[in-house]
Amino acid sequence: MSRRRPIAFLLAVCFAALSWLSIVQPARAMGGTLPPLNEPAPEFTLPSNSGDGNVSLSDYRGQWVVAYFYPADFTPGCTIEARRFQQDLPEYIDRNTQVLGISADDVASHTDFCDSEGLKFPLLADTKGQVSKAYGSWIYSRSVRHSFIIDPEGILRDRFVKVSPSIHSREVLTHLDELQSA
Repeated sequence: MSRRRPIAFLLAVCFAALSWLSIVQPARAMGGTLPPLNEPAPEFTLPSNSGDGNVSLSDYRGQWVVAYFYPADFTPGCTIEARRFQQDLPEYIDRNTQVLGISADDVASHTDFCDSEGLKFPLLADTKGQVSKAYGSWIYSRSVRHSFIIDPEGILRDRFVKVSPSIHSREVLTHLDELQSA
């Protein structure tokens, strides 16, 4: 028993030193390195199926933003996820929150998808994957199913990397409530 305490203490000191020296790698998920929490979210401007044609993250200063990345329009999981966000859209509006869907599909595909599913929130075309890469949500030629909550000042407050399309919107709303009441 007495030998374990010095070893445990030594391990704790080593981990603390590694953390202090920033040798520990940043958070990673399938898709790349995730942007750090509690720091400015990566800024972006992308073509959209709504509005004047382009949407920027900075357009929503003063509002919360849920940016959700998804692989492709019209696929089963992505359709379920989009429908759930649409179903819960009034609750997001009540929380002063804009939902933005982002994938590698082009604007024409997004327009058809929104028309087909009755989606009333913008879908953004990240056809080259630059924004998806900045958010650690890109693999091969597709966005990975990740979501991010960004506060009204543009600070990244939460992220989701293990997403179940059928319940994800409710999870996001729960986390949003926690963040807004803090």
